[in-house]
Amino acid sequence: MTGKKITPANLAGVMPPLPTPFDAQGELAVECLRENLETLSRFGLTGFVILGSNGEYVYLEESEKLAAIATARKSIPSDKLLVAGTGAESTRATIRLTRAAAENGADAAIVITPGYYKNAMTGDAMVAHFTAVADASPIPVILYNMPAYAGIDMSVETILKLAAHPNIIGLKESSGNLVKISELVQGVEERELDFAILAGSASFLLPTLAVGGVGGVAALANIAPQQCLDIYNYFRNGHLVEAQQLQLQILAPNAAVTTRFGVAGLKYAMDKLGMYGGAVRPPLLSVNSSAASEIDGIVESLNRLK
Repeated sequence: MTGKKITPANLAGVMPPLPTPFDAQGELAVECLRENLETLSRFGLTGFVILGSNGEYVYLEESEKLAAIATARKSIPSDKLLVAGTGAESTRATIRLTRAAAENGADAAIVITPGYYKNAMTGDAMVAHFTAVADASPIPVILYNMPAYAGIDMSVETILKLAAHPNIIGLKESSGNLVKISELVQGVEERELDFAILAGSASFLLPTLAVGGVGGVAALANIAPQQCLDIYNYFRNGHLVEAQQLQLQILAPNAAVTTRFGVAGLKYAMDKLGMYGGAVRPPLLSVNSSAASEIDGIVESLNRLK
């Protein structure tokens, strides 16, 4: 734990959720993680999220997770946030990993909904789980709602109940439901809560900002950080036409490295851009030749956008 006091206001801006690099033997490649972080630190990003969905966190051993957090802490400037994914299926395991992440230098924890026993994961179960984690955590907690992967979609009322907790400072909302995001912003304002709402994808970064969100955690920011930052800065400075044009231009590239080709596509694109993507961890598969050819074209289009 760094000792910095992290508030919802500190989450404003753009953060990339970094992939976890593996070497040729499939082991954690901490040096490659360090190099990727140093490359991305040259941009005006708010911070970095590691061990998220793009970080293949469900395939990592706990020792690998802690090594990645420690490496990230040493590799990024002190003025940029280090947010570590610490979600696990049990409350007990989540608390243990969150405390360990703090000890290894994380500024905040981002915690996904546990989802194996989906039918039992009611609003009450989510409130009890996240409240226990936040009570025990020495660092602030960010909720992570990712129904496409976890199979749980927290309701507006559940999220607002949790937003009242003093150690829960924000939400990464990855459902893409803009009505829900709007209702969350409205609820936060009506209840006078200090709570930040972040878009979980670059595909709806501008709409989220337009209804009152403060930024985004976007996979695209790994390969197009400046374009994501430009959308944010255009909006903040009132250049709405420019923001809209760029938002539309990044839709296809974003889809390619998220829903269409996933982590493997993102890693391949990073390799093409001179960073280190490398292989995914099985049972994930690398992109095939057809997907690789399409991503090649997408990378060229991103270069033109620059």
